[in-house]
Amino acid sequence: MAEQNPASALSAKVDKKRKRHAEEQSSKGDKANGAGNAPSDGSSKKRKKNKEKYNKNKGKKDKQDDAEKPAEPPKEREGKDGINESIRMMDGALLADHFAQRTKKFHKEITAVELNDLHIPEQAFLDTTSFESRKLESLPDFLKAFKAKDEDLAKASEENGSPHTLVIAAAGLRAADLVRALRPFQNKESLVGKLFAKHIKLEEAKQFCERARMGFGVGTPVRLSDLIDSGALKLTEVKRIVIDASHIDQKQRGIFDMKEIYLPLLKLLTKPELRERYGAKKDKIQILAF
Repeated sequence: MAEQNPASALSAKVDKKRKRHAEEQSSKGDKANGAGNAPSDGSSKKRKKNKEKYNKNKGKKDKQDDAEKPAEPPKEREGKDGINESIRMMDGALLADHFAQRTKKFHKEITAVELNDLHIPEQAFLDTTSFESRKLESLPDFLKAFKAKDEDLAKASEENGSPHTLVIAAAGLRAADLVRALRPFQNKESLVGKLFAKHIKLEEAKQFCERARMGFGVGTPVRLSDLIDSGALKLTEVKRIVIDASHIDQKQRGIFDMKEIYLPLLKLLTKPELRERYGAKKDKIQILAF
C-alpha cells in the first residue's frame, strides 16, 4: 500500500477542521438568534397583555365616571310648541278684522251677505292687551285679571252642564294641557270639563255634562258644537269664551291657521244663541284671546 503524501494529508486535515469550525459557528449563530428572538417575543406578548389589562381597567373607569356624572337633561324636541306673540297685541278691532281676513282666506267664494252672517263684531271681544304673558302657566292669572270683582271662578252653577267659561283649543292634546292648567279652579262642586275627542267618545262627554257641575268646559270646536247642539252642554251661564289663540304647534300653526279648525271655530262662535249676547247689556258674553 502506497504511503499518503504528507502534504495532502495535512491539507485534508486542515479542510476537515475548517469545516467543523464553520459548522460550530453556524450552530452558535442559530442558538444566538434563537435566544435573541425569545426575549423579543416574550416582550411583545407582555406588552399586549398589559395593553389589554389597561383597556379593561380604562373601560371600568369610564363606566364608573359615567355613573358618577349627573344625568344630562333630554334634548328638546325639534319644532316644539310656541307662542304667537302678535295675538296678545290685538285689541277688539284688530281681532274682529283678523277673523274677517281669515274667513275670506278660507272662504274664497264667500259673498258679502254670507260674510256678514259669519262676522264677529268688535264688541264681542274683550281687550286683553294689558296682560303680557301667554304662557300656559299664566292662564289662571289671565282669567283672574279679567273676571268681575265679585266673581269666584272656582264656583259653578247648580245646573249640570252649565259652565261659566268655555275654553277652545285647536287639538285634544292641547286641550288636555289647558285642563291641567285650570286645576286651581277645580273642586268637588265645580269640575273642569274635558270636552274634547281625545280618548273620550261623544256619548261619554254627553253623559258627563248631564251629571256634572262644571265651572269650565274645555274642548275643541267640533266637539263643543256637537255637545251644544245635543243640549247636553248649556250656554245659559256662559260669561266668557276663551280662545287658545296664541298657541302654535310643532309645525308653527295656530288655531287661526288651519282651515279644518278655523271654520268649525267660526261656526261655533257665530251660533245665534251666542251672537245675540255679544255686547248685550244683559247676559253678555265676551270673547278673550289668550
